[in-house]
Amino acid sequence: MLNSATSGARRRGATLALALMAALAVAGCGGTGETPEAAPSPSATADPNPFTVRDPWVKAADKGMTAAFGTLVNNTAADVTITGVSTSVSPMEIHEMAMKDGKMVMQPKTGGLTVKAGGSHVLEPGGDHLMLMELSKPVRAGDELAFTLTFADGKTAEFTAVAKPFTGAEESYDPSSGMPMTPGQEMTMSPAP
Repeated sequence: MLNSATSGARRRGATLALALMAALAVAGCGGTGETPEAAPSPSATADPNPFTVRDPWVKAADKGMTAAFGTLVNNTAADVTITGVSTSVSPMEIHEMAMKDGKMVMQPKTGGLTVKAGGSHVLEPGGDHLMLMELSKPVRAGDELAFTLTFADGKTAEFTAVAKPFTGAEESYDPSSGMPMTPGQEMTMSPAP
C-alpha cells in the first residue's frame, strides 16, 4: 500500500509540474503581441566614463609651481585632444619636455595633448605633465585638488588628485632667463644643488 501511495504522489507531483509549465508557456505566448524589449548587454551600453585619469597625483609644493601626473585613459572610439586644464589653486598649462640647444627644456605642448581612441597616455616627471604655474597657496601632502580638463570639442572631464611628497631625480625648475616664470615662458630642468 505504501508503494502505491508513493507512486500516486509522484504522478500527482509530475502532473502538477506539467500543468504549471504549460500555464507558464501559454502566459508567455499571450499578451499584446509585442515582444518585450531586451535589456542591453553590458558591451552595448555607453561607458559612463568616456575619459578617465588613472592614479592621478600632484607633487606637493609650498610655493611657485608644481605638476600633476597620472595616466590619461580614452575609453571612446575617437581620438581626443586636451587643449586646457584648470584648478582652483593656480593657472595651468599642458607641458612637455623637449631637447632645445642641447638642453632638456620644459615648454607648453603646442596644439594640446592627443590621446588615441581606446588608448592611454602617461603623464610623468620628466615627460608630459600638467603644470600648475603660480600657486596661490601651498599644496601639502594629502591635499586633494580638483582638476578640469578641456577638450578641443569643448567638452570637459573632471578628476581629483592627491598631493604627495616627491623628490624624484632631485630636479628643480628654473626659468631659463633667471626671471620669475610667467605662463608661456620656457623652463629648463637642472639638478638641484
